Amino acid sequence: MKNLFLLLFSIYTLSSFAQTTSIKKSPLLKEASAKSVGMSEERLARIDSMCKEAVEKYEIPGAVVLVARNGKIVYYKAFGMADNESGKELKRDAIFRIASQTKAITSTAIMMLWEEGKFKLEDPISKYIPEFKNEQVLDTLYENGTYKTIPAKNPITIRHLLTHTSGIGYGAIDSDVRFKRIYKNAGITDLFTTENISIEESIKKLAKLPLHHNPGEKFTYSESLDVLGYFIEIVSGMPLDQFYKTRIFDPLEMNDTRFYLPESKHNRLVSIQKKENGNWIKFPTTFYDPNYPVKGAQRFFSGGAGLSSTAKDYATFLQMYLNNGELNGIRLLSRTTVEFMMKNQIGNLRGDTGAYHGLAFEVIDEKGEKMGGRNSKGTFGWGGYFNTQYFADPKENIIGIIMKQTQEASTDSTGWKFRQLVGQSIDD
Repeated sequence: MKNLFLLLFSIYTLSSFAQTTSIKKSPLLKEASAKSVGMSEERLARIDSMCKEAVEKYEIPGAVVLVARNGKIVYYKAFGMADNESGKELKRDAIFRIASQTKAITSTAIMMLWEEGKFKLEDPISKYIPEFKNEQVLDTLYENGTYKTIPAKNPITIRHLLTHTSGIGYGAIDSDVRFKRIYKNAGITDLFTTENISIEESIKKLAKLPLHHNPGEKFTYSESLDVLGYFIEIVSGMPLDQFYKTRIFDPLEMNDTRFYLPESKHNRLVSIQKKENGNWIKFPTTFYDPNYPVKGAQRFFSGGAGLSSTAKDYATFLQMYLNNGELNGIRLLSRTTVEFMMKNQIGNLRGDTGAYHGLAFEVIDEKGEKMGGRNSKGTFGWGGYFNTQYFADPKENIIGIIMKQTQEASTDSTGWKFRQLVGQSIDD
């Protein structure tokens, strides 16, 4: 009874700080003609040609593609198959495992709590998850699996976790084979799992492992956002799936975005496929289970890679950002917070690539704009492990999303082509 009271009290307290009504009321995304927002139907049709050719050449099994401008969806089509073995055609409302596109949603949740004064970005994560105290940096990994470490020069902060500068690794997909081995030996859950495990259990094991480098020294793509998923549970007093549903998805009417799908939506989930002997087949179980998110214990809420969604739902999320934190009269973030999140948070730690990392997205800088095909300076975006890509261009007020669901599709060039084709469709 006491635990039930505490849970209800936490939910009541959280609701008093929840997303607020706004003096602005931007409409939800609706379909409209390309002409009405200064885009060319004829030029957008080049996306049709690209996708049809990619399907015919077996570069991809299928794709759902969406383009929006000025809050209006002007292109929204499906091509190819959701599952080739069964002959299931892809439809616009298909649900995709968005993997790392989850990270921007987790970062949004973090900044919502930050706006409420729950913590400072420079707070050490060990203040909230004590297992992270006395972090160690890997020095030597021995053949028997043991390793030598040296003390980290400074603690991991919330900011480090948001910007992938914490030094934490990424297990099975880590670029350093030493960390692949260390994470595997420790039983760290990297990606989709149907096992009966919670993020608390996984993160507490992760906290005991060595770092790639001292926090803040380098950019290392990592499980930092999984750590922040557990941190959200601690700070908010709510399970991560419930926090996302009540604080982000329900207000934005993102009704198809979830960690685990109800049975009524199972038939809309697209299969992960790979090409074998000239045919598309279902990808087998490896270090992750392709049956996620419809089977298993359904307890593991990965803040870094766990969500599934549709093209329209994710476009809705991005439109909230283009509106500076507001949609449908609901404000999730203030304009000043959104502007802050889009600033360069890591200096030149990723090198002079034409893009930097903010607090939720990769952001195109002046060099990136001049390179061509990457949209305007300030464009933000990312992608997902199963071949999904997105971007949003604040200058042109354009959103582009292309959703596929493949592994080992090395000949797929639709991602970079799509960005160019969206840009050339502007006709104003």
